[in-house]
Amino acid sequence: MHITLETDYAVRIIDCLVQNGRRMDAKTISEKTEVTLRFSLKILRKLVSGGLVKSFKGTQGGYELAKTPEELSLYDVIKTVQGPYLFSRCLAPDFNCNFTDKCAKCKFYAIYDQLTAEVVEKLSAVKFADLIEKKQQP
Repeated sequence: MHITLETDYAVRIIDCLVQNGRRMDAKTISEKTEVTLRFSLKILRKLVSGGLVKSFKGTQGGYELAKTPEELSLYDVIKTVQGPYLFSRCLAPDFNCNFTDKCAKCKFYAIYDQLTAEVVEKLSAVKFADLIEKKQQP
């Protein structure tokens, strides 16, 4: 599995909001992340819908984080934009495997399931608070 371009941009948008530490308008987010305004707005809608970002209307409107950087993980963003991570499509609840009968799982299922859990655990452990760039002290 790889993350999509949309997910990569979503990670950058969240990082921009974390690094800025305050409400930002979509145009500024777009400029700082070098993501087109139209695509930024599409991604921001998903992030708002997923509960990671809050949106505000009006002259003082814009976007800000709905969670603290300590609460927000890399996996949260990936899951919000792409859906739950699965190492193999055979792990999806609605997948109909042609290689096993209806009652048994194949020998690869347990391996793929374990890999999925490990990747999710690693991505969930990466908090945006750990990625905040430390400002240079004079």
